[in-house]
Amino acid sequence: MSATDGPPRDFDAIVLGGGPAGTAAAIRLAGHGRRVLLVERDRFPRFHIGESLLPTTNAAFAALGVAEAVRAAGFPAKWGASFLTHDGSFQRYADFSASGELPEPQTWQVERAVLDEILLDRAAAVGVEVRPGHRVLACDFAGRGVEVTFRDEEDAQYRARAAAAVDASGRAGLLARQFGLRRVDPRLANISVYAHYRGVPPLEGRRAGDIRIVARADAGWFWVIPLREGVTSVGVVLPKPLFERLPRGSHEGMLAHAVAGTPAMAELMREAELARPARVEKEFSYAASAYAGDRFLLAGDAGSFLDPVFSSGVAIALDSGIEAADALDRALARGETGRAAFAAFERRQRARYEAFRRFVLAFYSAGFRDLFFQPGAHPRIFAAVVTVLGGRWRPGPVNRLWIALFFLLARLQRHVELVPRIYPRERTDDALLA
Repeated sequence: MSATDGPPRDFDAIVLGGGPAGTAAAIRLAGHGRRVLLVERDRFPRFHIGESLLPTTNAAFAALGVAEAVRAAGFPAKWGASFLTHDGSFQRYADFSASGELPEPQTWQVERAVLDEILLDRAAAVGVEVRPGHRVLACDFAGRGVEVTFRDEEDAQYRARAAAAVDASGRAGLLARQFGLRRVDPRLANISVYAHYRGVPPLEGRRAGDIRIVARADAGWFWVIPLREGVTSVGVVLPKPLFERLPRGSHEGMLAHAVAGTPAMAELMREAELARPARVEKEFSYAASAYAGDRFLLAGDAGSFLDPVFSSGVAIALDSGIEAADALDRALARGETGRAAFAAFERRQRARYEAFRRFVLAFYSAGFRDLFFQPGAHPRIFAAVVTVLGGRWRPGPVNRLWIALFFLLARLQRHVELVPRIYPRERTDDALLA
């Protein structure tokens, strides 16, 4: 690689970021025979949140050639999700195998440090030039392509040139911010506090690796994700006004306070011991006004990120990375890398975000929770909802009809007590269903 005092190296594409979206894009582009440079700020392995996967990631792993490596990593098997009310009096189990549209219903609870390294190693193995520990300094689109300047950990600077770039830089959103494309979602201005613990009792049998979601009495919720070697990821997500009511102090103290105020969580965490310091993520739901432009595309969290209640982050990242690579490969073959060449890619990213966002917004409303937690809920309606929760964001026509009925009933539940009410209206935001 040339230093900045020499000519830049030429590639077909430069990928910014080595997480799931970036590695998926790079691996796929290399599979199309493209010369690819991947620039990643961190050295792997490194910690990252986003540990619970959806069944639709199985197809992506197979397409990227890492399915066997993921299976061999020893991650806990995940077959579904258990949803509990704040006091544990109501529980619904979302079994992915109940959906007829998820051919591989079993997925994984992963340590991202391990998963992301598997993907990065795969990128290098298929011929991608991987540059970990390098920070991007500038992306210049003044010429016919894009020229990226970056530096290593010794402060040596380099330049590379390509026909186009894929921004997969996660929440940093290098190109999304450079071009002013990021749009924070004002209706999902939520904040999470999370940590790793030991001593959290797992579920039994086949469900031992499943995620548990505990809905608080207000609009917040907890995740409980079993990882390897007896470690459990625990976090609370709260709308900003509720987060601001937590007592100030350490992040661990804030999380403990939230746990103590929710009986079902207090019981689960009775013998838990902290294994990794707590962290905070703020206002993490956002989209992009455009998912592509002249000579660039946005993939994964660089384009959009949703509240993690339905664990859609890694699934979206992998799929959008593959789709970005396919769109860019077609554009390169035609010699047309302007934004118009990526119109179909943009439409798909926007449609997927809105499909998942509809469910996320609804989860924060009392009407949705009332129907969702009912033990006698119609099994066909619930199976249709599980199809989307399993990652099939565009289900078949029959399931779409059942889902439409479910949302209609949830809206009616705001005004008419169709089923016994579980969540008080004054403490949840029914306006989210508007």
